Amino acid sequence: MNHELIINSTANEVVIALLSDKRLIELHREKSNSRFMVGDIYFGKAKKVMTGLNAAFVDVGYDKDAFLHYLDLGPQANSLIKFVDAVKSGKQNVSNLMYFKNEGEIKKDGKINEVIKSGQHVLVQVAKEPISAKGPRITTEISLAGRYLVLIPFSDKISVSSKIRNFEEKNRLKELMQSIKPKNFGVIVRTVAEGKTVAELEADLNDLIKKWDECFKQLKTAEPPLRVLGEMDRTNSILRDFLNASFNAIHVNDQKIFDDLKTYLKSIAPDKVDIIKLYTGKIPIFDAFSVEKQIKSLFGKTVHMKSGAYLVIEHTEALHVFDVNSGNRAKSDSSQEENALEVNLEAAVEVARQLRLRDMGGIIVVDFIDLHSSENRKLLFDKLKEEMKYDRAKHNILPPSKFGLIQITRQRLRPEINVEVTETCASCNGTGKAQPSLLFVDQIENSLRFIIKNQNQKNITLQVHPYIEAFITKGSWFSSKQWKWYFEFKQKIKVVPVESYGFMEYHFFNKEMDEIII
Repeated sequence: MNHELIINSTANEVVIALLSDKRLIELHREKSNSRFMVGDIYFGKAKKVMTGLNAAFVDVGYDKDAFLHYLDLGPQANSLIKFVDAVKSGKQNVSNLMYFKNEGEIKKDGKINEVIKSGQHVLVQVAKEPISAKGPRITTEISLAGRYLVLIPFSDKISVSSKIRNFEEKNRLKELMQSIKPKNFGVIVRTVAEGKTVAELEADLNDLIKKWDECFKQLKTAEPPLRVLGEMDRTNSILRDFLNASFNAIHVNDQKIFDDLKTYLKSIAPDKVDIIKLYTGKIPIFDAFSVEKQIKSLFGKTVHMKSGAYLVIEHTEALHVFDVNSGNRAKSDSSQEENALEVNLEAAVEVARQLRLRDMGGIIVVDFIDLHSSENRKLLFDKLKEEMKYDRAKHNILPPSKFGLIQITRQRLRPEINVEVTETCASCNGTGKAQPSLLFVDQIENSLRFIIKNQNQKNITLQVHPYIEAFITKGSWFSSKQWKWYFEFKQKIKVVPVESYGFMEYHFFNKEMDEIII
């Protein structure tokens, strides 16, 4: 597989599209002033301790107090609380935990009021971003994620990713970590660490220790609520988690993000720096790489597949539902069972893709077409599991029920991605009354005439919907509108299709690609 990142930076947000073999598989939106991302560390203040819920509500600066359940405290919660108190009182003068004495682990079936008191200051990490009317969900089990390792303060445990199958490699990594990690720090070795050198792993470990030191320095003077350490932005975190030999291109349309990514790549994979490309094209970057078209086709209620089959996706308060339909897919020379299996296998691929793409979480029910053969039902179940193995979110898949339903639970860490794919008519602005379409190109022509004769503009570019572009440019030299304009205005008008435009939307630009206001 070839992976590409297409990064579209605007004034208000950064939109990141992850492509696999040119197919859109993940879409992330990050506001320019984004806070409370998964991984952010905050110094907060406990506001309410709810023994009935066995949880506390902590003020971390969000509109709604963050939710901290007893099960999210982590076994070393008392050690963290002791460390924070020691730092604030001046008794702990270094971030190093070499001489710090850990407290005993908390009870697995304990009560929240045994650990957290109302008004207490506490260091927490965002485990789930704010969703709907809920505040962030937080934990006191602090972890710092790097390229190859995850560092866990107040622990001595070393874990190696279960995806590393080689027993000798697992032992090598464990022994290596045991020899280089500092005391009172646990380490989780990530899958991408397989085969890496001592120097690479030690450099990653040192970077994580520096992060902990930065957190310590902020904590010394912090007053709640305050973010003491921010997780890296979504672009860098995708690179950190995904970057491998199959990553062959990163296209970005913003100079600052381009420079930041280049600096980050130099630190984690110097040999990959050349894959970053600064996009300077005239049309929007998502149009240039056919991302906009895929977004429009993939985020609607109905998602069509190549064979003619389609999915209908419904959302309720309790769950998400996928309904698989064969559409005009049925083949006359195949049995009903064979057709159903082929449609279901294709749908399994698309369902797995949609879950990642929309970042859907909670309970998902997929209504596949009925299969009578138990062997075929197993094939379908195995296919769905195979496709879901690329999903980073924790998930669980149950075998098909006797009604042909497959149930999935998927971890939800941030709000679901929703993209409005319907368009307001550019000519009527949603009123339902539009100018006659026969006059639309005449309107463009009149505007063009005004720009050239009254504003004396040269080197004009017209951006329109692809259908309108085809209407203007197609035809012979004596029949197309573009050629008629050339003869009338004595200059060639460049016409550019833009897939994200409404059907009757158009804009004029000068040679510097600044919009011409009429």
